[in-house]
Amino acid sequence: MEDYLLELNERQREAVLYTDGPQLVIAGAGSGKTRVLTYKIVHLMNIGFSPYRIMALTFTNKAAREMKERIAPLVGEDNAALLWMGTFHSIFSKLLHINAERIGFSRNFTIYDTDDSKSLIKMIVKDMNLDDKIYKPSSIQSHISNMKNALISPADYERNSELRQADERAQRPYTFAIYKAYWNRCRIADAMDFDDLLFYTNILLRDNKDILHKYQDMFQYVLVDEYQDTNFAQHMIVSQLCREHQRLCVVGDDAQSIYSFRGANISNILNLKRYYPKLMTFKLEQNYRSTQCIIEAANSLIAKNKQQIPKHIFSENGKGEPISVVESYSDFEESYVVANYIISTKARQGGSYNDFAVLYRTNAQSRTLEEALRKRNIPYIIYGGLSFYQRKEVKDAIAYFRLTTNPSDDEALRRIINTPTRGIGNTTIGKLQAAAIRNDVPIWKIISHIDKYDIGINSGTKSKLSKFYNLMTAFIESFQNGAEAYELANKIIATTGLISSLQSSNTPENISKIENLNELLNAVQEFSNEKEEQGEERTSLLDFLSEISLATDEDKNSDDGINVKLMTVHASKGLEFKNVIIVGVEEDLFPATMSSDSIYGIEEERRLLYVAITRAKSTCLITYAKQRYKNGEQKDCVASRFIRDLDTKYLAINSSAANALSAKPKSSDFNRIRDLWNTNSTPTHLRAETFSNQSKPLPTFSSTSGGDFAIHSADELQNGCKIEHSRFGFGTITAIDTSGDNAKAIVAFNEVGTKTLLLKFAKFKIL
Repeated sequence: MEDYLLELNERQREAVLYTDGPQLVIAGAGSGKTRVLTYKIVHLMNIGFSPYRIMALTFTNKAAREMKERIAPLVGEDNAALLWMGTFHSIFSKLLHINAERIGFSRNFTIYDTDDSKSLIKMIVKDMNLDDKIYKPSSIQSHISNMKNALISPADYERNSELRQADERAQRPYTFAIYKAYWNRCRIADAMDFDDLLFYTNILLRDNKDILHKYQDMFQYVLVDEYQDTNFAQHMIVSQLCREHQRLCVVGDDAQSIYSFRGANISNILNLKRYYPKLMTFKLEQNYRSTQCIIEAANSLIAKNKQQIPKHIFSENGKGEPISVVESYSDFEESYVVANYIISTKARQGGSYNDFAVLYRTNAQSRTLEEALRKRNIPYIIYGGLSFYQRKEVKDAIAYFRLTTNPSDDEALRRIINTPTRGIGNTTIGKLQAAAIRNDVPIWKIISHIDKYDIGINSGTKSKLSKFYNLMTAFIESFQNGAEAYELANKIIATTGLISSLQSSNTPENISKIENLNELLNAVQEFSNEKEEQGEERTSLLDFLSEISLATDEDKNSDDGINVKLMTVHASKGLEFKNVIIVGVEEDLFPATMSSDSIYGIEEERRLLYVAITRAKSTCLITYAKQRYKNGEQKDCVASRFIRDLDTKYLAINSSAANALSAKPKSSDFNRIRDLWNTNSTPTHLRAETFSNQSKPLPTFSSTSGGDFAIHSADELQNGCKIEHSRFGFGTITAIDTSGDNAKAIVAFNEVGTKTLLLKFAKFKIL
């Protein structure tokens, strides 16, 4: 037996050795997928397949590089270089450049990147005199991409009455015209965008039988990684290439199909046998990454999905610790539970901060986590994204806040004078800047007295600047008249159009930006509430800006790269960490609200949590909050239905979470689950440091509704008194200050540290 085959387990070896027809390799999480693909290619070369006759398609350049680096030492650098291995787009770009004349392009055609594509669409919208707030370029770009990935050309679009009617209902009837113009301008420019590389490869193979036969004969074996992530266009290319010889090996895991918003179609892997009746399926079910507890818990979760290929992933690693499930009073306390858990677990394990990843459903959730980690001096980085206060839409809003509190802030003014777009271009801004420098005044002074200074602009531009001046003056006057921070922040974000400009399209990018702006408002409201409880009766926007000034600096990550990783669950796919913390596992968050109205959507959200759990090697913590700031208010939350899907044999549940989770829903309508639960008694909170490693049965359901929290006088309190606060959780009064007009209580809270509460505002329970 070849040496490389000895490195495989029995199931992996079977998958590598099979070459008699089409095969599907279901590779469970941590089961050695890359090793199987790598050794499959080595084996094909060893049994006589020439490297240039093997095509291996991946989704990322990183995956292709990793495979080549593993293959080269086994077959030699020269042979490895002959493989047609790379991403779908890179491989098919080569084929199209070779055969471009057959589809009406030159061999030197240009490939437009996303920015090029968006710029062209923006120009078309302008040339057609359409409103770019309705026909938002990013939204149109996303729509055109979806059409191309579904292999719908402008001609197909024009004939499809359903698509045209959908545009009418969306009040964007000229979408088709933009698509057609974009298509034509790309042809005239001899250019293709990324989606065209797939679209035109299909056209090339479909309409040119000689070329199809040439490549069917040339590529004697086709291998595809992550097949569950393929879209219709990718699936059809592979089908055309393999139609005759049927030598196809696809590797993937239906349980990790989480990219439908990018066009991925799980049915491509679930229904593969319909296209290849002789398909042989091989299942890699041994997980080499995680403990038995983590794997069995993940299995119990994904078993609730109906749409899947049956399999049972197992681990021969140690049993390990149960997954901890913790309920927090609020998203604020949840963040400190996470910080404390990281500190205590790191001390217990003796590892480093690199051993920890915190995963969340939406980017906006990072805000409270960042603040808690920063205050606990825990180094962190946002993996695959920006720190909350560094995100463009957040910085835009903060620039409005800055200019409101300080009209002389030229940097803030330059940032937002044309954001959202209001027709004030760079030329005008340059003239304003030059005039300000000549007269030694801030730009705002020039705009405030536009007729006093000779800046060389026409009346139309003056009118636009006047509208901007009036907009900002209203904010400035509100601030100077003592407007409360949240009230003014909400007015600014609503009036400037920062959110409304994003609402024209429900693309994932725009939805995330809207969530981040709403989370910024939550931050302002939370800050104001906390200051009120600590004795400040009115909080201004300037107070908030002072508070976050450190947070908006560069992330203070350690120079040696030793950091806790914060990321969305989507960004975590393909990664692994010793300790994983999954936060915000609540209804209307995880699963997301937009996914809760269909079985298909719920099953993808369940797969997303499965991916999150299976990133963990040793420990996994799942948290949820009973209250979370939404739209500037603390809203009641309820634990996700997915936590109920987990077998309690593999869980260590803190008692308050156990109480909440023991309720049995009376219907399948989880959006109304709060109304269906009984409320009998108050659960007892359990600190993160005292997690039990023994799973326990779920006791009779109980819950706190928050209705018993009240204002208490100093006479009702004494040192050592235990209290329960709706946001900070449990704490002990360490001192009472009755001097002056405002009595205060100093409280040491279990998770969030010491807080000073102004008794005439603070609401809590005495235990």
